[in-house]
Amino acid sequence: MTPKRFFITGTDTNVGKTLVTGALLLNARAYGFRAVGLKPVSAGCTLVHGRLVNDDALLLQQLSSVPLDYADINPLALELAIAPHIAPARAGMRPTAAELVAHVRRIDAASHDVILVEGAGGWLVPLNEAESLADVATALGYPVILVVAMRLGCLNHALLTAAAIKAAGLTLAGWVANTTGPTMDAFDENLRTLEQRLPGLRLGTVPYLGSSATPEQVNTWLDGMSLFGVA
Repeated sequence: MTPKRFFITGTDTNVGKTLVTGALLLNARAYGFRAVGLKPVSAGCTLVHGRLVNDDALLLQQLSSVPLDYADINPLALELAIAPHIAPARAGMRPTAAELVAHVRRIDAASHDVILVEGAGGWLVPLNEAESLADVATALGYPVILVVAMRLGCLNHALLTAAAIKAAGLTLAGWVANTTGPTMDAFDENLRTLEQRLPGLRLGTVPYLGSSATPEQVNTWLDGMSLFGVA
C-alpha cells in the first residue's frame, strides 16, 4: 500500500482526539497495516519510574501495532497540564517545531504503513513564543483529520480551524463529529451544516459514550476504509 500519514487536530482541547486516534489505529490494524500513533507533545504527565509519562501517549503506544519506546511516541512530556509554551518555559525549556518535525520524520523513515500524529489542544496552540503546533503540522505536510466536538459553538470552531488548515496549504482529509455531551440542541441541523461547509470526508459521527469511552467503542462508528484506501 501507499504509506498513509495523517495529523489529527481538534476544535479545542478535550474533544476526543486521542479516542479518535486510537480508534483509527485499531481500524488500521484490522486491515493488517503496520500502524503507529505519535503524540509529540503532551501535558499533564505523571512521574513513573523516574520519567514523565502521559496517559494519552501510553494509550497510543499500547494500540500501535509496531512496538516503539515511549520516548519515540512522546518526545516532549510536560508535567503541568497547561499550554505547551507555558509549561516548558517554567521548566527552563524551549521546544521548537524543527525539533518535533525531525523526530516525527525519523519515525517516518521506518517502514510503517500508517502514521497518525496527534496534536495537543487545538490547531493554533502555541509551542513557544513564536511558533505553534500548526507549524509542526505545516512542516510535516500530512493531510489533517479534524475532530469536531459537537456542542454549542462547534460551527464557528470547526470552520475557523478548517480555514486555518487550508491557509497553511494543507488538505483536510476528513473529520469526525464527536458528541461530547448527553444532549445538544439542533444536533442534526448543526451536523448538516458541517457536512455542507467542511471539505473532506465525514469519517463518522460518534454518539455520546460517557467519560469512560474507549477507542474500541469509537472505532465502531468510524469509516477507516475510505481513509486508508481499502477497497
